[in-house]
Formats: sequence, structure tokens, C-alpha cells
Amino acid sequence: MPEPAHLALLLAAGGSRRLGQPKQLLQIDGIPLIRRMALAALATGPAELMVTLGAEIEGCRAALAGLRWREVQVTGWAEGMGRSIAVAVQAITDPSLPLLVLGVDQPALDAAHLRSLVARGRQHPDCAVASAYADTLGIPALFPASWRPRLAALNGDQGARALLRTGDPSILGVAAPQMAVDIDTPEDLRSLRS
Repeated sequence: MPEPAHLALLLAAGGSRRLGQPKQLLQIDGIPLIRRMALAALATGPAELMVTLGAEIEGCRAALAGLRWREVQVTGWAEGMGRSIAVAVQAITDPSLPLLVLGVDQPALDAAHLRSLVARGRQHPDCAVASAYADTLGIPALFPASWRPRLAALNGDQGARALLRTGDPSILGVAAPQMAVDIDTPEDLRSLRS
């Protein structure tokens, strides 16, 4: 088996304000979203899976029981996704590896798509590789180690998307129209379940 060539970061610290319930713990086919996403990330063979936690820490820990992961607590989680990414980047122990970043609210995400991002990143190690959906680029995305300072500088609600939408030619897209479906509001959840 080849040496792991990347790290994985699952962003799961948020409070799901608009949804009104913790999206991390929503069940799809009987499995909490946070566990589904962690399993997909682990299926890519990362050197390490880091999971940011803030809101719903105990429920998230329970949902991840038995998996190989490292907790990164985000005390300022209410500030937004940018804060979570910055805190997690500071916690990285191997600065040489690219970072695969994903969230918990894209129910159509699977390991196959994450593997395609990692494979494209191996072919183009100096490029960021992002999911292309809804006429834009977003996470899940693989960021080369050289992007670490940019990720560490994020704050507030400004997540990785802000970096991916700059028009930088070193950002490659992998088509993933299914990623356009995410769960942010009660309407999103109703439409997913119907």
C-alpha cells in the first residue's frame, strides 16, 4: 500500500443556526452525517483525519466512536467555518502534506469523489483541486501544503470558498454536480427526505 499522501480535515464544529438542529447528527440511512463523511474521508487513506468540534461535542464524539480520527476543538466555532479551518491548520503536525477539506452537510458526497480530488492533486501537486458545482468551486477540496498560510489566515464565516473563487489559475476543478445539494435550512432537509 502506498504511503499516505495527504491529510483530511472534516469541518464539524458549527452550530447549524439556520437548520435549528445539529446537522452533524442528522441521520441518512441510519448513519449520522458526521460519521458518513468521516468514513468517506478515511476511505481515501489519509495519514490522519482531523475533525473540528465545537457545538455538539459529545454527540459528535459518540457518532465517531471506533473510527481513527483526531479531535481539534474550536473554541471560537460560532465565528464560522474560516475560524475552524484556521484552528485546524495550526494543529497540523506534518506540514509537508496536502490537506483534503470537507464538511458534513453534503449528503451526496462519497469516497469516490474524494479519491478523484486526491488523485488529481497527486498529478498536479502545486495546485488546489476543488469540487465544481452550481457554476462555482467549493469544498470538498484538496489544498497543497504551500496553501497552508492562506488557510491559516481565514477567519469568521469566510471559509475555503473565498480562496477557491479568486480565479487563481492554480485551482483545478473536478466536476461534482451532486455537491450542490447541501443541508443548511429546514427546507433543504425536507426536500432531501422527500
